[in-house]
Amino acid sequence: MKVQKRFNNLNSFIKYGFLMVILGTLLGCEGVPSHDPDRNYKSIEKALLSKLMLAKDSTVIQLEEGHFIFKSSLILDNKKHFTLRGRGMDKTVLSFKIQENGAEGLKITNSENIILEDFTIEDAVGDNIKITDTKGITIRRIKSAWTGEISKKNGAYALYPVICENVLIEACEVLGASDAGIYVGQSKNVIIRNNKVYWNVAGIESENSENVSIYNNQAYNNTGGILVFDLPGLTRYGRKIKVYDNEVYDNNLFNFAPPGNIVGAVPSGTGIMVLATREVEIYNNKLKNNNTIEVAAVSYALIDAMSDQKSQENKDPGSSAQIFEEGLNKDLEYDPYPGAIYIHDNTYGEVSWLPNLSNDFGKLFLWKFGFDRPQIIWDGMVPENYLLSNGSLNPDYKICIQEVGVKTAILDAANDFEGLVTDPESFNCEI
Repeated sequence: MKVQKRFNNLNSFIKYGFLMVILGTLLGCEGVPSHDPDRNYKSIEKALLSKLMLAKDSTVIQLEEGHFIFKSSLILDNKKHFTLRGRGMDKTVLSFKIQENGAEGLKITNSENIILEDFTIEDAVGDNIKITDTKGITIRRIKSAWTGEISKKNGAYALYPVICENVLIEACEVLGASDAGIYVGQSKNVIIRNNKVYWNVAGIESENSENVSIYNNQAYNNTGGILVFDLPGLTRYGRKIKVYDNEVYDNNLFNFAPPGNIVGAVPSGTGIMVLATREVEIYNNKLKNNNTIEVAAVSYALIDAMSDQKSQENKDPGSSAQIFEEGLNKDLEYDPYPGAIYIHDNTYGEVSWLPNLSNDFGKLFLWKFGFDRPQIIWDGMVPENYLLSNGSLNPDYKICIQEVGVKTAILDAANDFEGLVTDPESFNCEI
C-alpha cells in the first residue's frame, strides 16, 4: 500500500500569520530539565560481574547501600527464579556514567521469573535495563534515570522488556529517556501500575503488545504521556490494551528524540495517543493541561506522513519515514488503522486557550478551531474495507467515545482536512 504524504505541505494550509509564529516561538521557549543528584561512587564491578556469571537458579543477590559505578554492562543470561535487590530506590545506586563496554546498564536474556527491586540505575550508554526473551519479569521500586540535562544523547529506554511474557512493572520512577521511559514491546500479559514517569519523550509506551493493563500511573512533563502503538515488521501485533485510572497531565515537554525515532513525530502536548492498535479501552483517567491534545487515535499513515515532512524540513535523507515505508511494504498483514477503540468516563481539566504551536497538530487546531480546540480527535483516515458490502461500518474500525461535555473531532486528514467534523454522531456507539 502506498502511503500518501498528506502533511507534506501542511504549513501552506495553516495561515496563522506572523503573530502566531512569534507566539509559538515565545511559548516554545522552555527551560531544559536537569537531574543532578549528589553521588559518591565506588566500584564493586568485578565482584558483581562474577556473582551474576556464577549465579545458579533461585539465587538472590543483595546489593548494599551505596553509589556504585561500572565500566561494563551487567549481563544475566539463562537464569531461573533470580532476584537482584537493593537496599532502597534512593540508597543503592548503579551508575554507568563511565561505561566503556556494552550498551545496556543491565541486560537480561532468555530467563524465567526474574525480580529486580529497590535500587536506582543511571546513565547507560543505551538502555538502562533491557530484558529480552524472558517469561516472568518483575521490576519493582526501581528508579531509572539519566543525570544532567535531558538530551537526545540520553539512552532510548529506561525500562525495556521486549519479547517477554508475564511482565509486571510497578512503583518505579523513570526520567530522561530519549524514546520511552517505561516501554514494553512485542510482549504478552503485561501490567504497568503505580509508576511515576516524567521528563521522557514518551512516559509509558506499549508497542505491539497483547493483553496489557496500564493503570494508577502518574505521567507528567513528558512530550507524550501514554502511547499505545502498533508498528509493522515486528513479531506480533498489539491488541487488548486497557489504560485506566491514570493521571496524565502537563505533558508539554519539547520532543528531544534523536532523528529516525518514531516517537520523534509525537507532538509536544500529547496526553494519550493510540496508533494503529486494536481493542483499546481508555477510561477513568484524569487528563489535564496537555496543550495539544488529550486523547488521539491516529493511523500509521499519518505519523508516516508527518515524519516524512519533518525529515524533509531537516534535510535528513536517512529518515524514519523511509524506514516506516519499508516496514509497511514488507509486512503485508499489518493493519495501519486503529480500530475497536473505546474512550469513556475520563475526566478532563480546562483546555488551554492557545494550543501548543511547536508542532503541526497545534498549528492545525489553531487554524481550524481557533481558541476552542477539541480534547479528543481521530484522524479520520480509513482503509478500503471501512464499510462492509451492505454499507454499514466495519466493526473492526469503530471509534467509540462516551464522554460528557467533551469536544471531539474527526480531522479528515486524508483529504487535507476539508471534511473535518466536530462532535460527530458516529462516535456515539458501544463496544
